[in-house]
Amino acid sequence: MEASSTRRTSGQDVAIAVAAAANKGATILMGTVMAIYVGRVGTPVAVSLVTATFFFGLMVFSPVWGAIADVTGRRRAVLVLSAALAAVSVLPLTFVDGVLGPLGFRTLFAIFAAGFLPVMLTVVSERGGDSGRGRAIGLFSSAAAVGFMFGQFASGALIELFARSTVYLLLAGFAAVVAVACLVVEDPTPDHDREVTLALIAQETVSRLLPTTGIDHLRTNGLQWLYVASFLRSLTVLGMTSLLPVYLVSNVGVSPLLMGVLLGINPAVQIAGMYLMGRLADDIGRKLLIVVGLVGSGFYSFLLGLATLPDSLFLRALVAGAGLFALGAAFSALQTGIIAFIGDVSPVERESELIGLRSTARGLGGMVGPPLFGVAAMVVGFEVTFVAASSLAWAGAALVGVRVTESHGPHAVPADD
Repeated sequence: MEASSTRRTSGQDVAIAVAAAANKGATILMGTVMAIYVGRVGTPVAVSLVTATFFFGLMVFSPVWGAIADVTGRRRAVLVLSAALAAVSVLPLTFVDGVLGPLGFRTLFAIFAAGFLPVMLTVVSERGGDSGRGRAIGLFSSAAAVGFMFGQFASGALIELFARSTVYLLLAGFAAVVAVACLVVEDPTPDHDREVTLALIAQETVSRLLPTTGIDHLRTNGLQWLYVASFLRSLTVLGMTSLLPVYLVSNVGVSPLLMGVLLGINPAVQIAGMYLMGRLADDIGRKLLIVVGLVGSGFYSFLLGLATLPDSLFLRALVAGAGLFALGAAFSALQTGIIAFIGDVSPVERESELIGLRSTARGLGGMVGPPLFGVAAMVVGFEVTFVAASSLAWAGAALVGVRVTESHGPHAVPADD
């Protein structure tokens, strides 16, 4: 019996890891190659919209998918459905080119892909429980970082080796792996006996997303300020990241292949960093990791803004690589800290919803930041834009330090204090 249980647990870990890696890999690969393709025929603002449209989908639909999963009690079904629709939405890109068409299908992909993180992170959080939540999230995020690294490394090579239509066809197949892996995932808190109808789902979802009463769960331990800090950080990081492939090639002067290598530093650091930070989150608490992650995100923006100062290409690439290393370490701390914090303070029947709201905060930053940075880059240049933007992430760190109360570990304060 014990051996059987071990095999079952191991099988679940593999399925979740494969789904995490494939989801992140497909998302990153799509964003990077589309930024290059759009950049060949469009302006920096058009390139920034590749990221903005994606995060618009996340902002609006992550809490919707999360609320649907909570209301129906059928998280695996929601995972499979959203992942399958995301894969199908990539196929039109094999024959649609230009700017507006790809941006439209990028948005459609985002609407469906938004269902993965809030629902799967709830599954992972509940599997870890109170004592192992940080470790479980860290392992999940490490697997996602493998997909992230693959997406970044592969982007440059695929652009140089294959036609655009072939690249998108491969991307659709990669996205389909997510749906297949989710078929194997077991929900630790299923509620298959719950009787649901489309009318009930719509009513409950709207009441959760547009509440008029009963919003105390948003204030537990200063949770609402965590969402504000997440927005500020995303405004900084996603705003500049939307321009990064073009900036590295045109301003820093690296080749598309070296661009892929540099962009792969961030997820490579996350592979080990997520696991380490997950253990630290359980040992020392969540708040310190969140603050460190926000500070490090500011240094990422600051260092990339300085990357064109050296005369030699080697030194420019080195400074850019240092900034991307800082981002990998910072995001490892931030991701594990925030998700574990939400898992600590949220009722289980609202956990997917609240994780989805974090994606909404990130999505708002990802929607506003890219066009804002695109316009700023056209007016004052990439470098000044990136350096100035670091202050936004640092403001988020100060906000968390003052307004958020620790939720776990020796310095935790009970939620009702």
